[in-house]
Amino acid sequence: MATIQQDANRAGTAYEALTRSRTMVEPALRAAVDRLPTRMQQISGYHLGWLDEGGNPVRADRGKALRPTMVLLSAAVVGGDPAAAVPAAVAVELVHNFSLLHDDVMDGDVTRRHRPTAWTVFGSGPAILAGDALLSLASDVLGACRHPEAAAAVRTLSTAVLNLINGQTADLAFEDRRNVELAECQRMARDKTGALLGCACALGAMFGGGSAEQIARMRSYGERLGLAFQHIDDLLGIWGDPAITGKPVFADLRTRKKTLPVVSALTSGTPAGQRLAAFYLRDHPLSGSDLAQAAELIALAGGRTWSQHQADDLLASALSDLYRCDPAPRAAEELDALAHLVTHRDH
Repeated sequence: MATIQQDANRAGTAYEALTRSRTMVEPALRAAVDRLPTRMQQISGYHLGWLDEGGNPVRADRGKALRPTMVLLSAAVVGGDPAAAVPAAVAVELVHNFSLLHDDVMDGDVTRRHRPTAWTVFGSGPAILAGDALLSLASDVLGACRHPEAAAAVRTLSTAVLNLINGQTADLAFEDRRNVELAECQRMARDKTGALLGCACALGAMFGGGSAEQIARMRSYGERLGLAFQHIDDLLGIWGDPAITGKPVFADLRTRKKTLPVVSALTSGTPAGQRLAAFYLRDHPLSGSDLAQAAELIALAGGRTWSQHQADDLLASALSDLYRCDPAPRAAEELDALAHLVTHRDH
């Protein structure tokens, strides 16, 4: 009972932090997007959950706002003022949504946050251009702010974007390869997801006036948490409830993505892993019953359990980094709660 109550308290703390951060960041995020050309505003506003496909205001699912929250809390955790880090939070959120717009096109995903993806509404070309516009806008927002760390922050963000692109490039390359090693799949996930979360926490610590050691610790916290996030994301991509995730059942298996639990199973050397390889890597499309069987084989080969254990271990390592950077207690409590939320989520 105590554990259930503790989990509930943590979740409440995390959602309070997410709500508070959204309230701080969204006006500046909207102001930034309003500077884009009209068509880019419309597509970006639709993707961000502010507009319908005709450009009319709506209140659709806008995502968790995890990354901007991490920026603001990382500023607070080193003793700084979160308000000073709002430009960094906006920039990170813009980069994140640039990557989502592009990912949806590359992966052929037709649903995000319980709505048709932007490319299915506006076309793949316009959606890609909207993503490009958000990326350009992110650098502009960060470079134009008057914070003493602005120039260093732009370089930090640029490095994270290059790592993110490197991870996405590897992810796409894996689709055409029959054999992918587990270590290179982990590197891909570390670049694709860990780099931007690590950047978010490092930028927050920079804008909060943290020491070099604190910035390094917070970067490591974010990178480890990002990899844990990807493990959970990959698990949800196979076993998540579509009513909660907003994506079709077995979404990642339909496109034969070589995600972390899949590659773990394929390289396990187990009979189930060998059956999965023969089944998953064949040429013709997988039917509904095929997808269910593939998911079962991944679990039997240990991929599901391995990914969950990896996420748990990465959570412990991330929290160790957090508490070794001499954190402000309340902000540390909120980052702790967010880390648990990220690794124990259902969407």
